[in-house]
Amino acid sequence: MKMLGARIHGHGGNEVLRLDDLPIPDRRPGELLIRMVAGGLNRVDLYMRNSGAGMTHRLPITLGLDGAGVIEEADDDSPFRSGDPVVIYPGQPCGACEFCRKGEEVLCTRGRIFGEQVDGTFSEFVAAPAGSVMRKPRSLDFVEAASLSVAWLTAWRMIATKARLQAAETVLIFGIGGSVSLAAAQIARALGARTIVTSRDPKKLERARAFGADETVQDRGGASIVDRVMELTNKRGVDVVIENVGEAVWPSAMRSLVRGGRLVTCGATTGDDPSADLRRLFIRQITVFGSTLGNRAEFAEMTDFIEGKGLKPHIDEVFPLRDIAAGLERLESGRQFGKIGLAIGKA
Repeated sequence: MKMLGARIHGHGGNEVLRLDDLPIPDRRPGELLIRMVAGGLNRVDLYMRNSGAGMTHRLPITLGLDGAGVIEEADDDSPFRSGDPVVIYPGQPCGACEFCRKGEEVLCTRGRIFGEQVDGTFSEFVAAPAGSVMRKPRSLDFVEAASLSVAWLTAWRMIATKARLQAAETVLIFGIGGSVSLAAAQIARALGARTIVTSRDPKKLERARAFGADETVQDRGGASIVDRVMELTNKRGVDVVIENVGEAVWPSAMRSLVRGGRLVTCGATTGDDPSADLRRLFIRQITVFGSTLGNRAEFAEMTDFIEGKGLKPHIDEVFPLRDIAAGLERLESGRQFGKIGLAIGKA
C-alpha cells in the first residue's frame, strides 16, 4: 500500500519539494495510525525547505507540524478507537528528562518534532505516539483543528502562560495577519484585554477589527508605531507586547511598554540581532520572555478555552496537498490573513 507525501530532498526553493509515493508507515505498539484529513502551513516549513540550519534533520524528510485526521489503527488498550477524529501535537517529548518530569515537554532535551527531526504530517497517513495525539474539538472542522497545533498553541503559551495577560490590560500585537498574531488577538480579546495591532498593510488592519482588535496602527517604519501607541494609551504604554518579527520592530516594541511591562517573542523573521536597549530594560524593569510552541497541558487548556469562548481559527485559503508549492508561495509572500490550510484527505 502506498500513500502520497510532500518531502524535501534538499534545500532551496520549491524545486527541492516533491510529492512522493511512500509506503504507509507501520504502526508500532504505543502508536496510532492516523488517516490525515488536513494540515496547515507554518514558517518553519519554509525554513526547513530553505535551509533547516541549526536543526538536526535528515533528507529526504516529509514536511509538516500541523495535522488533523481520523484514527485508523490503535492498540487494544488505547483510549482511542478507529474512527476517532484527532489533532496531532507537534512534539514527541522523551518523557524522562528533567523538563519532561516538570511538565515542560516543550523544553525536552531529547524530544523530536514532526517535520523537523522526524517525518511530518503532510502525508496521507501518519504513525504518531499516542501521547502526541489530542481529540479534535467538536466545534472545529479539520482544517481549523489542524491550525491549533502550532499557531494557536504558540499564541496561547505567549498570552496565557508567559505574559499572563489579564482582563483590562492593554496588549500590542505586531504583524497582524500572520496566524500566530491573529490567534493572539482573538485570545486576548476573549480574555477581556484591550488589543492594539500593527501591520504595514491597511487592508489587514481593517480586517483585524472583526477579530478582536480595538485599535490598529499602520507600521510606516521609524517611530510611527511608538508615537501612535503613546497617543492611544495617554502616554502610558502597553502592559504586554506580543511579537514574532524580531530585529525590525524590537526598538518600537521596547519603547511601547509601560514601566514593568512584559514582552513575549517567538520569532525573528527580520533578523535575530536587535539592539538590546539594556538601560530601558533594567531602569523600567521590563520582563522579556522567549516562547515557542507549548506543552500538552497547555494544548488541553487552549482547546477548552476555545470551545468555551466559541472561538474559531481563521483560514485564509486551503490548498490541496498536490498544490502545496502554491501554498508555500502564498505563505512566503506574506499576503495571507490567517492560516493557510492543506486538504490532505476525506473526513
